[in-house]
Amino acid sequence: MKKIVIANQKGGVGKTTTAINLSAALSKIGEKTLLVDLDPQANATSGLGLSADHRINVYHLLIGLHPFHAVVRRHPKIPNLYVLPSSPDLAGAEVELREQAGWESSLKNALSDVDDFEFIIIDTPPSLGTLTINAMTAADSVLIPVQCEYYALEGLGQLLRTIKIIKTSLNPELEIEGFLLTMFDSRLNLAKQVINEVKRFFGDKVFETIIPRSVKLAEAPSFGKPITTYAPGSVAAWAYIKLAQEVVQHAKESTR
Repeated sequence: MKKIVIANQKGGVGKTTTAINLSAALSKIGEKTLLVDLDPQANATSGLGLSADHRINVYHLLIGLHPFHAVVRRHPKIPNLYVLPSSPDLAGAEVELREQAGWESSLKNALSDVDDFEFIIIDTPPSLGTLTINAMTAADSVLIPVQCEYYALEGLGQLLRTIKIIKTSLNPELEIEGFLLTMFDSRLNLAKQVINEVKRFFGDKVFETIIPRSVKLAEAPSFGKPITTYAPGSVAAWAYIKLAQEVVQHAKESTR
């Protein structure tokens, strides 16, 4: 089982879009997958067509009110996909968790007996606060979306420093899964320049798959569907399938 957190404190980079669609794509290629929505905005939950006002959600798991089996929900229409739903209640956990000893390991402890998934994908808020630290402490690796636009590398230094601190003090096994280029528009020279710049900085840590800018990809969450269901023949759907295959290959290579 591999636990991957999707993180970037910069908003609008395709983080939740990637969490939703990577989870769905992994499920589609036969990998039993759990999506943990750790963002109080609950966009990954609603983007998969699930209610964000469910009375039991990941907030209750984190603060110890309910066990995993009471919170997890099997997706009604996507085989192999399970979700720990979020809700605006989760914003309260930012404060409540800090009052508990060992708060950094709340998610890790909540998932400690969970072993029947091939992949656990964790979506995080666009910040480096309590919830993101919990996610990184529980995870094996961090996948970092980088948009193909101006200032693509802005803020990455702070994110990489946070990962290094967590690796040193809380989770020595934490690695960088890779940098995922998102929102690519092949018509723009700038987008191609950003790809070259990111590859120059991060080398083989950059995924081969590049996620295109896509109207259908932007529309899909409003219909409560991942792109693999909403527009399965689209370029964006195939891109996320390809990304899922890369992630599976990485996991196989890391266990050799």
